[in-house]
Amino acid sequence: MSLFSRREFIGVAGFAAAQIRSHAAANRPALCLFSKHLPKLNYAQLAHTVKQMGFDGVDLTVRAEGHVLPERVAEDLPRAVETIRAQGLAVPMITTGLTSPSDPAARPTLKTAGRLGVPHFKLGYWQYRAGVPIESRLAEVRRDVTGLAAIAKDSGIVAGYHNHSGNYVGAAVWDIRSIIGDMDPHWIGYYFDPCHATAEGGEGGWRISLRMALDRIKMVAIKDFYWEKRAGKWEMRMCPLGEGMVQWPEFFATLRTARFAGPISLHMEYEAADEMAAITRDFAFLRKQVDAAYGGVS
Repeated sequence: MSLFSRREFIGVAGFAAAQIRSHAAANRPALCLFSKHLPKLNYAQLAHTVKQMGFDGVDLTVRAEGHVLPERVAEDLPRAVETIRAQGLAVPMITTGLTSPSDPAARPTLKTAGRLGVPHFKLGYWQYRAGVPIESRLAEVRRDVTGLAAIAKDSGIVAGYHNHSGNYVGAAVWDIRSIIGDMDPHWIGYYFDPCHATAEGGEGGWRISLRMALDRIKMVAIKDFYWEKRAGKWEMRMCPLGEGMVQWPEFFATLRTARFAGPISLHMEYEAADEMAAITRDFAFLRKQVDAAYGGVS
């Protein structure tokens, strides 16, 4: 049963739409914090903390061990969104673990988010399987994504496919393109991650990936890294923004040229002695980059 009356739903949906329009009108992205990094905070504490830090909104985890558990999405997602919006923040995206349209949580999650006026959601992850041909695996994932995109369209929420480096289907952006290329671009696109694109693409591949995805980027994930040799093996070392290999000025200038105004989610995937201070520092770097590219104050 829904927690909202029709009048209450119209109110929260109208508030969400107004927040989204305010950023779109200025052709500016909404700067959000990925709630994964504040796992112990309840909804009120999360909202207060994110507001105090100066963010525009929250990228809310709606997945196993997230702020909203999939089995309680109908009850808890409205509470979470209402609490966050009460602080004057937006919830322009949720991060899910959805990988199959047959997942019992798929329809309730997307329907509830859609009714609340949350415009975007992140899909879960698929991996390549030993012994399974690449084309066969791509076909399997394409079937899953097609089904999820159909539910998304029916729910009025846009899907974003994250390009995560490693053994993930979609580590290479051209794999994502082969999966979603024929799908309705209004309802599904890229959740673009310049860090992972750089890890997979090196000197020039990340630029090609960005060009390929640019007209269908729905959301952006922000983090940084450099290569480090440990025990004779090269590994990604996640680090504070600006200390790694991502070419931030070029990346944001490209987004601005394309008039990207979707949500940008700040991640902090490295270890820090003081996590709150690290988030504050990274957010200041992010805001400076966005202001330099887009002009004005975000």
